[in-house]
Amino acid sequence: MKHLTLLALLGASLAGCAGDPVQLQHNRAYVVEWIGERPLMDYSHLTVTFDEGGRAYGNGGCNHWFAPYTLDGDKLSFGGVGSTRKACAPALMEQEQRFFEALQTVQRWDISPIEQVRFWPAEGKPLRLWPEEG
Repeated sequence: MKHLTLLALLGASLAGCAGDPVQLQHNRAYVVEWIGERPLMDYSHLTVTFDEGGRAYGNGGCNHWFAPYTLDGDKLSFGGVGSTRKACAPALMEQEQRFFEALQTVQRWDISPIEQVRFWPAEGKPLRLWPEEG
């Protein structure tokens, strides 16, 4: 009987969670792990943060970046990306450019089965991100 009660309580608590859609959070940094087909270079730190006013910003690995964004349900798009103009190692600059280009092709977002945030372009593999710890 105890097992049945425990299972009923567990089922009820999970059913309450299933109705709440996961949302991207404002003022929380998401750390990029993959850009399409390729993982990030070791020790590069790319981030995406959304503010309440329709502006996204973060670190591109070398430069700080910013762009307008539109979020409507699972639809997500970024406008033109601007950034600071520091120069870094060529490989890091190439990765940063791929990141900026990939952001501008995003059309929707979702959460993977392993709870990873994904930004999907019209075609190809997504940008994959994790909420930043801390």
